[in-house]
Amino acid sequence: MKSKNQNSGSFSRRSFIGTSAAALTAAAIPVNFAMASPASKGDNPNSNFGGVHIGAITYSWRTMPGGLENIVKYCKECGISSIELMSGDLETYLGAPESPMMEIFMEIRRQQQAQQAEGKEEQQPQRRGRPELSPEQQARMDKYNEEVREFRLNVDMKKVAAAQKLLDDAGIKPHIVKFSPSRWSDEEIDYAFKVAKALGAKGVSEEISEEAAKKLGPIAEKHSMYAVFHQHMQFAEVDGFSYDNFVGISPAVMFNFDSGHYFGSTGKNPCDILRKYHNRIFSIHIKDKTGPDTDPPNQNQVWGQGQTPLEEVLLLIKKEKWPIYCDIELEYNVKPWSNAVKEVKNCVNYARQILM
Repeated sequence: MKSKNQNSGSFSRRSFIGTSAAALTAAAIPVNFAMASPASKGDNPNSNFGGVHIGAITYSWRTMPGGLENIVKYCKECGISSIELMSGDLETYLGAPESPMMEIFMEIRRQQQAQQAEGKEEQQPQRRGRPELSPEQQARMDKYNEEVREFRLNVDMKKVAAAQKLLDDAGIKPHIVKFSPSRWSDEEIDYAFKVAKALGAKGVSEEISEEAAKKLGPIAEKHSMYAVFHQHMQFAEVDGFSYDNFVGISPAVMFNFDSGHYFGSTGKNPCDILRKYHNRIFSIHIKDKTGPDTDPPNQNQVWGQGQTPLEEVLLLIKKEKWPIYCDIELEYNVKPWSNAVKEVKNCVNYARQILM
């Protein structure tokens, strides 16, 4: 990897690996500020390090068996007490119908492979995004959409309470649930905020757009919660993109600032955004990446092997005592001898070494 933008004085993976095992397992001492540390219950995890909550978006374990019970297991193995919870595992636990989309994608893939084998692939038009569905496949999706809407509008709140108890008994606090509901009906959006609130979360997250912010902001206000918006590479790719365009939509509009996407696409220091918008940034996604002027550019890396100023970001949040949740998003390729749980645990230990 040829670097044109090395960050001097960064916390390297080599120095991390070289630290003592005792340091890696040192107990975290919570600091009393706006974001309280979760209560310890026996062997339950506590990932508040020096007053900074290190958590994870549960998307990080997408390559592992799913289900809310497994999420609890992974959190305990990684020592994580704070999560941005993807809604799929939650809704499965609550009894939602299973989406046929993955099965349909597999059908389309098999069809493409068959056409390729017959030498007919070049006859198919090239499309980006969601593949075109056959009438039969679309009918299956329409049926599912109606069934899941019915489920959401009639959710059994006793099951929601059971999900909350499962997490709470394990010492795991979801601060966001990622329902991404902006294209749902208003009634279904109400369901998303109602369920997230019952779990103890403070917001529902969605991908950022002006349309989504205008739709979710007022509904979040009604529920006394936040609509939290995640960005990818818009700061680099969209002319005029700025958080300034969103802050006036609603006081309930907050940001899930992806510091890795920001640095990887712009090469700029994420601390600049944190300083300017810290009172509107609810959480950040943390990952290590190469910058845009590196060969290869904007690539996910094992923590400590990229150029994202992870140490500077975490220490700034610690110094300023900003109540910003810091969530690991595991996106680099996991080697065959490891797995996502082990790698997230490595990231937790890396962050702890910086903060403690």
